[in-house]
Amino acid sequence: MKYSYYAGCSLHATGREFDLSTRAVCGRLGIGLSEIPDWNCCGATSAHSTSHLLAVALAARNLALADEQGTGDVLVPCAACYHRLAVARKELGEDPGLRDQVAQVTGRDYSGRVGVRSLLEVLAGMDPEHLNTQISRPVNGLKAACYYGCLLVRPPAVTGFDDPEDPRSMDDLIRLAGAEPVPWGYKTECCGAAHGVANEPVTLKLVRDILEVARRAGADCLVCACPLCQNNLDARQEHVNRAFGTDFRLPVLYFTQLLGLALGFSARELGLDKHFVKFGLRV
Repeated sequence: MKYSYYAGCSLHATGREFDLSTRAVCGRLGIGLSEIPDWNCCGATSAHSTSHLLAVALAARNLALADEQGTGDVLVPCAACYHRLAVARKELGEDPGLRDQVAQVTGRDYSGRVGVRSLLEVLAGMDPEHLNTQISRPVNGLKAACYYGCLLVRPPAVTGFDDPEDPRSMDDLIRLAGAEPVPWGYKTECCGAAHGVANEPVTLKLVRDILEVARRAGADCLVCACPLCQNNLDARQEHVNRAFGTDFRLPVLYFTQLLGLALGFSARELGLDKHFVKFGLRV
């Protein structure tokens, strides 16, 4: 199994631990990753709000490069990047006029041959028995709140690999790793990461609400699949505590880090030492 790998900007910067844990887990499970050469930013945080053509063209260039690479479908860890590439692929497939406009901008023809797959979708779709054979250090006893965020499974006409209102794929995956996913109602609530600078009070309230509901559900940690969400929920906890008089210290992990621990990798190999709220495995 081999994919064209689109790491995106975050996984080479603030979300480097997501890249580390993704490469470690995929390598152990026999998933080949070939990073797309000369890839560009997908524009997830701003392009789509300023220019529709720019937003589609940024994503389309990456898809065209992946097609030229000839490795196969594009695998995307970041939920925001996955959303942009998947939306662009759908729109280009349905609008030949848009496809011609994009070709003039990028200088590359878009063939539509390569698909777009999220990392969670690929890992959750693996044979559970194969995954079980690779688990050497299950994280038994750890209670985790799986946080999918607002982009990973929406809209269903574009994503389609999980229930948009009550997704289960991450829950099933971490259960295989030995953790216990807690039932809670904020799986797909927006954390407000995109408004952290422009409207911080709104973002702090959204983060507080998510942390509070996870804590009430008995979670020892949050598990997520987006570098924007992870950074927002992890780094802003001290801001939230100062603003609301709370005392949150809830670790926020990537699902690849939790799975990587169960596969036997060390915390340092998975970049767990890079988080603001430290995670101590007490299982």
